[in-house]
Amino acid sequence: MRILWLKTDLLLPLDKGGKLRTWHLMRHLARNHEITYLAFAEPGQPESDITGMSEAAARVETVRRSEPAKGTWQFYADAAMHLVDPLPYAVGKYRSPAFRQRLDALLQEVEFDLIVCDFLFPAVNLPKRLPCPAVIFTHNVESEIWRRHAETKRGALSKLLYATQYGRMLRYEGRTLARFDGVLAVSDADRETFDRIYPGAIRQPAHVVPTGVDTEFFTASASDPASRGIVFTGSMDWLPNEDAMLFFCRDVLPLVRAEEPGVRLTIVGRAPTPAVKQLADDDKVMVTGRVDDVRPYMREAAVYIVPLRIGGGTRLKIFEAMAMGKAVVSTTVGAEGLPVTNGEHVWLADEPHTFARAVVDLLRDRDRRARLEAAARALVVEKYDWSAVGGELESALVRFALRRAQGERGVPVTARAEPVEARATGQLS
Repeated sequence: MRILWLKTDLLLPLDKGGKLRTWHLMRHLARNHEITYLAFAEPGQPESDITGMSEAAARVETVRRSEPAKGTWQFYADAAMHLVDPLPYAVGKYRSPAFRQRLDALLQEVEFDLIVCDFLFPAVNLPKRLPCPAVIFTHNVESEIWRRHAETKRGALSKLLYATQYGRMLRYEGRTLARFDGVLAVSDADRETFDRIYPGAIRQPAHVVPTGVDTEFFTASASDPASRGIVFTGSMDWLPNEDAMLFFCRDVLPLVRAEEPGVRLTIVGRAPTPAVKQLADDDKVMVTGRVDDVRPYMREAAVYIVPLRIGGGTRLKIFEAMAMGKAVVSTTVGAEGLPVTNGEHVWLADEPHTFARAVVDLLRDRDRRARLEAAARALVVEKYDWSAVGGELESALVRFALRRAQGERGVPVTARAEPVEARATGQLS
């Protein structure tokens, strides 16, 4: 098949969960299908980020776009300009005449068999009529993220602002899902949520693409039995991750330290917001910012934490930690949609006292920690390597393309194409 893949950013560097998921799946698809990748790129983005995409796409097209860093006055000024926008801010900021022009040109130039819209946001630039079948790959139920934001905010103004964004996202998400021939979800939980809040909007049942992990890259290695390190990894400019760390440091960490004063927390991830940077506390809390490799930080920790209160989709970070044989303590939201058993593969806790109790018990009980680590690693190695997940996605995309192509256009679609020579066009416009 000839696939046009739309996303709001390049996949490199691989510093976000959504990028990692797409990267592994696209690399599998690229063996048999010709993928054209269209995305925004930052003005100063290294050329290697564009040329490196040749592992996953035959052709790469980029459109220049810059975005102010979260927490800066420029960020708040940009957000204020969208207060009266009927679109949610998270969507409206990606409207781009230049992206739409490049997209229209590609659709005129190439007869694609399928369009994949990766996340909800690129859809804002789609033309009303599409010349081929189209699928949306949802990594989250975006409206649920905003609903949970509104519920967890404390101030009246914050609650109002987030509730407004939630309402706009709810309307936009429902309208947008209805446009596509197929919807891909990352968990049964997300599929059920779509059915519940948008009944009848999706043309056919959403297809679930499970979360996977690179079990050869994330390998098990024992931590120091006496370690008192705990670690969190993730993109620290994503609001649910910021909220998770603020919640943990404010409400959970003091309870842990009351029993284990030597505990050290390491927060690993790109672009920490000013609020996250302020959490750094000498030798007790370290905020690393972007790192080239998260594994050394994970390897040194005794417990991996996922204290998310807001979110959707599934957390690749949990599978990565499990693949490394780490004992994971997560909230229910943090492990939502993952096929894990509480007490066997991870430890689930939602309240500050129960979360702290779980962390302390695992730090102290090395045998229990070892059992959790071994079971976690065994589960992901047996069932959730990316190669198996990629095959499921490929089959689903072929089915979506064939249904509409045969039913409406009468044009045959080649399910498997000869591998093509990779090339990338790195010119920023």
